[in-house]
Amino acid sequence: MVLKEEEDDFDNYMDIHFIHRSNWLRAAVLGANDGILSTASLAIGVAAASDLREPVMLATLAGLVAGALSMAAGEYVSVSSQADVEKADIEREKEELRDTPELELHRLSQIYEGRGLKKETALTVAKELSEHDVLAAHVRDELGINEMSQAKPIQAAFASGAAFTVGGILPFLVTFFLPLKSIEYSLYGFALFFLIILGALAAKAGGSSVLKAILRISFWGTVAMGLTAIIGYMFGVNLG
Repeated sequence: MVLKEEEDDFDNYMDIHFIHRSNWLRAAVLGANDGILSTASLAIGVAAASDLREPVMLATLAGLVAGALSMAAGEYVSVSSQADVEKADIEREKEELRDTPELELHRLSQIYEGRGLKKETALTVAKELSEHDVLAAHVRDELGINEMSQAKPIQAAFASGAAFTVGGILPFLVTFFLPLKSIEYSLYGFALFFLIILGALAAKAGGSSVLKAILRISFWGTVAMGLTAIIGYMFGVNLG
C-alpha cells in the first residue's frame, strides 16, 4: 500500500513538468499565432486601401490557404532536416560503438564525471548503462537526443498547419460578418483579443508566465498590424 502511494506521488510529481509538450506546443502556438497575425495583417492592409468587402475577403482567404500550406510544408521540411541529422548521428554512433567500444565507454564516463559524479562512480554508471542498452545511453547522454526532444516531422507539420488554419479562420470570419466601415479597427481589436487568448492558453499549457506571454504577443501583434495598416493607407489604392 505504501509502495503504491509512493508511485502515485512520483507520477504526480512528473505530471507538473511540461517539457514533454514542447515539440507539439511550439508548432501549434507558432501556427496559430501566425494564422491570426498574418491573415489579420493582410486583411487590415487591404481594408485600409479598399472600400469594398470582396477584395478584403478574397485576400484574407487566399492568405489563409497559402499560409496554412506553407506553414505545414515549411515545418515538415525543417523538422525532417533535423530528423535526418539525428539519424546520421545515431548511425555514426553505432559505428563508433562497434569499432571503438572502450573509447566510447571512456567518453560516457567522462560525461557523467563532468556532471558531478566521482571518477569511479561515473565509470560504474557508464558500464551498467552500457550493459543495459549501450546505444540508448550514448544517444541520450552523448548526443543529447531523447524521446521528448526527438524530431517528429509529420506531427510538427500537422500541428502547425492545423493551428494556422484555426487561427486564420478567426480574422476571416471578422471580414465576413462585421460592418465594412472601419473594419480595419475591428480586425485589429478581434485579432488582438484572439492573440491574447492564445498567449494565455499557451503559457498555461507550458507552465510559464501568462502575463509575460500576453504582453509579448500583444506588442508584436500591434506592431505587425499597425505597419500593414500604414502601408495600406499610404498607397490609398481603391481596389474596387
